[in-house]
Amino acid sequence: MDFIINKILVLPGIIIGLTFHEYAHAKTASVFGDNTAKNEGRVSLNPMRHLDIIGFLCLIIAGFGWGKPVPVNSYNITGKNRKFKEVMISAAGVIMNFFVALIFAVVLVGVSQKAPQLFASEAGNYLYYALYYICYINIVLMIFNLIPIPPLDGFNIVAEISSFNETELYWKLLRYGSFILILLLVTNVIDYILTPGINGVFNLINMILKLIF
Repeated sequence: MDFIINKILVLPGIIIGLTFHEYAHAKTASVFGDNTAKNEGRVSLNPMRHLDIIGFLCLIIAGFGWGKPVPVNSYNITGKNRKFKEVMISAAGVIMNFFVALIFAVVLVGVSQKAPQLFASEAGNYLYYALYYICYINIVLMIFNLIPIPPLDGFNIVAEISSFNETELYWKLLRYGSFILILLLVTNVIDYILTPGINGVFNLINMILKLIF
């Protein structure tokens, strides 16, 4: 029963994390002139626009997963500083995950300090952990997506900053990146990357919370 309850409590975090992550990519691309995602209805906070059923189930069961990739056509980007705009489109999802985690951390700490009675009952305890998981899952999504392996955002960010996407090696990694990522996941090597990153973001959020409260 505890296992089932725990899986239910993480659902809001997964849905919110994936939805806001993909929305941020689509919205940023639209702002910079590329309406490819907008035309497919992806500039939306409706989770059904962004959730990939297989990726969603994998995230619940295995602890890692994905949403529907947001289509971006960089040739549609308008104005100056195209390179910067391409980087921002790729980084928008992880930036959004950070701010979602921060907002819910502020809510969690604020309620804990100002109205602790809301968490005193059994239902309140479930609410506490649901809010905590929203923070935690968004941080995990942020760090995971920053890993510079395709098809993750971190790979695109590094490629766009360094012009690595103009090399032959880029296309080879793009072709085999998913297999490399799966190998790192099944061998738990990915944990050595995620753990320090997650701890670092938690420490940063704690510093911000101390300034607020």
